[in-house]
Amino acid sequence: MQNKVQVQQNTRKEIAQENLRENSPEIVIRSMTLEDIPAIVAIEEASFPTPWSAESFTSELKDNYLARYYCLELKGNVIGYMGLWIIMGEAHITNIAIWPGCRGQGWGGYLMRNIMQSMFRSGVLRLTLEVRVSNITAQNLYKGLGFRAAGLRKRYYSDNQEDAVIMWASL
Repeated sequence: MQNKVQVQQNTRKEIAQENLRENSPEIVIRSMTLEDIPAIVAIEEASFPTPWSAESFTSELKDNYLARYYCLELKGNVIGYMGLWIIMGEAHITNIAIWPGCRGQGWGGYLMRNIMQSMFRSGVLRLTLEVRVSNITAQNLYKGLGFRAAGLRKRYYSDNQEDAVIMWASL
């Protein structure tokens, strides 16, 4: 168990890392393009048992007027992405993933915090997502960003019939 001093030191370290990221020209969050899809599919395939296809992402970008997809670039390479559907002042996070070699370094939280701030500025008041019951790491990330469990979707995931926790955050 961490004591108060360790928690404060960890918090200072996180703030310092965040400040470095905010001021780095090597880190970019931008709208996803069709040219990004091969990199996004590679991240999907490395991240999920039932990854979205290139066709799914193409359709989202070309045909879904509710969809917003973003890439996280580090030194010119896409290392993560996040997708949302914007519906009547709320956003449904469809997917978020970070390249396996870049996980555990705060990039998922960085991407989500920035997109959440952007959504707030554009008038979105609440966000929702589903996460596997077994994915405690992701649930902890989301809780740290202000999401709270609000329900359960039974047998939500088609690959193994696992339940999903429904989480909501107010901005």
